[in-house]
Amino acid sequence: MEVRAYLKSARLSPQKASLVADMVRGLEVEKALDVLSFSKQKGAALIKKLLDSAISNAENNENADIDDLKIKSVVVNKGLVMKRIKIRARGRADRIRKPMCHIEIKLTNKKEGVQDGSES
Repeated sequence: MEVRAYLKSARLSPQKASLVADMVRGLEVEKALDVLSFSKQKGAALIKKLLDSAISNAENNENADIDDLKIKSVVVNKGLVMKRIKIRARGRADRIRKPMCHIEIKLTNKKEGVQDGSES
């Protein structure tokens, strides 16, 4: 069983989102929720909300137990870049880049990986 959840065009830089994604990649769901809830970064709140959505998808669509879920992968991709203008002195203007990112979380059962290895 594999469950996915997506967040498109999150108002967060892909580099900053990747730092948070690295903290929870491969962890059990309960431990990942603890790590994210005590992190002060903006990306932690976004990924925690996305993880809650993935857990709900697993419970409602696959009848999965939250204790048996593990984060298989967290993928952070580059999204659109909003361009804004900052007015400067002497009639000049600078361009401000406000990047966005797409985040995908995949959950799987803890026992699935063990069963696949024992059958071969």
